[in-house]
Amino acid sequence: MEYIQIVTTVGTREDAERIARTLLEEHQAACVQIVGPITSMYRWEGSIERTEEYQCQIKSRADHFSQVEESIVRIHPYDVPEVAAIPMPSCGGAYEQWLRSELQGQDE
Repeated sequence: MEYIQIVTTVGTREDAERIARTLLEEHQAACVQIVGPITSMYRWEGSIERTEEYQCQIKSRADHFSQVEESIVRIHPYDVPEVAAIPMPSCGGAYEQWLRSELQGQDE
């Protein structure tokens, strides 16, 4: 089984916690780490923006990326949310066993 870390950012801790709780309650994630505040700089509508954000690092199965993405987009406050997946080729024995147990049977 392949695992991924999905990353998204939001403007408030409350939004980050809402995303985390939703994904955990729906068994789409085994763990969500909320990091921040962080400073994000990006181009938006022709201007360079600087904002304070919170990053969600979501641990899930690679074959469930589309489902997680749909859930994030559904509840995310941004018009164009970042939803990026990073492969986790190796997680370590006990941690990988824990991931497997938390994510097994999502749609089986």
